[in-house]
Amino acid sequence: MWLLPGDASKGSLKSTPTMKGRLKTMSEVKKSLPARATPARAASTMPSLGPEQSLNRYLAEIRKFPVLTAEQEYMLAKRYAEHQDPEAAKQLVTSHLRLVAKIAMGYRGYGLPVAELISEGNIGLMQGVKKFEPDRGFRLATYAMWWIKASMQEFILRSWSLVKMGTTAAQKKLFFNLRRMKKNLDAYEDSDLHPDHVTKIATDLGVSETEVVNMNRRMMMGGDASLNVSFNEDGEGQWQDMLQDNGPLQDQLVEEAQEASNRHSLLVEAMDSLGERERHILTQRRLTDDPQTLEELSQEYGVSRERVRQIEVRAFEKLQKAMLRIGGERRLLSAA
Repeated sequence: MWLLPGDASKGSLKSTPTMKGRLKTMSEVKKSLPARATPARAASTMPSLGPEQSLNRYLAEIRKFPVLTAEQEYMLAKRYAEHQDPEAAKQLVTSHLRLVAKIAMGYRGYGLPVAELISEGNIGLMQGVKKFEPDRGFRLATYAMWWIKASMQEFILRSWSLVKMGTTAAQKKLFFNLRRMKKNLDAYEDSDLHPDHVTKIATDLGVSETEVVNMNRRMMMGGDASLNVSFNEDGEGQWQDMLQDNGPLQDQLVEEAQEASNRHSLLVEAMDSLGERERHILTQRRLTDDPQTLEELSQEYGVSRERVRQIEVRAFEKLQKAMLRIGGERRLLSAA
């Protein structure tokens, strides 16, 4: 019997038949393959999963496709790899649609439609068929399973939340294994994890404890929720109606900003009415975050501390009068 590439361990080269016998065996395998379909027939037999078709009907249709033997799978894979035969690729894909559906059922707990998970898994299956190398001795299901899971997991990470769930491989591993590990630790789903549980999960998955706590809290929230969803069965009222902004009103903010701008303008213009020494002393004593002391200013100007204090008081009084006068001219002050 002729050995396929994956069966090299079952016999030695001495048991390999002649080339003539090998060609005969390959011919027999080719005869056992499903007949090629015309393009019209291929399009009609390829199952589709859309809004108009129920999931149960789709699952019933994919069960009609036969499971390929190892010899049939090898010949089809070789035919596609060497000749890019689309019919061979179709037969490889349709014979493994049940594998995609089975894997998709394992990701139902993330709140996404199973039909969409299957659709994404089918894309991964096609990628696996495209890159499959039959001469390595592995079955297509073993190889394509990783492409299917990767496609589904990427879809879940994109769809589960608008905020990106994970960027590194360790964070993705945490997202898809946290629930299982919590169940093994008998951790409650609706509360924060015990510090010992956090430490064990972080150690086993190779992530920080902070990442475990944050991921657990995000997953407890159940993903994103729309603010436009009604919070009662009658459909009256939305969650956004319950939100309250404790900050100031917009008109109040505008009013305060305008008031601050007017006061600053008055101050700048009123400062021009002071002398240079008065303006400097008043600025250093009252208009800076780190005011100077009377002693420092007295040494700078060569006068006593009391004299500096008198100049400061007189400059402040002059500044007040100038601001009142300018404010009256601009009609920024009330009649009182």
